[in-house]
Amino acid sequence: MRFPFYLLLLTIAAASCAPTPTVRPEDLKAWTGVAVEELDKHPFFVTVPVVKTIAPDGTEIRNYVNGRNTAACTSSGAVFGGTTSFANYGSFTSCMANFAACNNIFYIRQGKVESYVPVGTGGLQCSTDARLQPGFRAATNF
Repeated sequence: MRFPFYLLLLTIAAASCAPTPTVRPEDLKAWTGVAVEELDKHPFFVTVPVVKTIAPDGTEIRNYVNGRNTAACTSSGAVFGGTTSFANYGSFTSCMANFAACNNIFYIRQGKVESYVPVGTGGLQCSTDARLQPGFRAATNF
């Protein structure tokens, strides 16, 4: 009977040592003022679905969604591939709140990134590291 108890303690101890997802401020700030072309060719952001819209004030919003089940919120994929209406974008983001994903949201004005805000949904916590900064070009696994 003691062996299962010790195994449980070992499992709990190992889980508590697992790294906590962290969003590093330097990874977010690195995008401020960067030309949108850099975002268009970044190795991570070209591998995940993107939803684009234009806010009423003219700001372009891009949400690079890193998660599963995004298709469940897309109306047959209609939000991917061009720019969707602000209303459709709102519906998409409301739906995604139910799914574990990291929504990598970029606010863009006049061809430059104003800010980068990762938002976890469905209980998922986003994390960043140097691989998500502009200029990253190396073989890696995300």
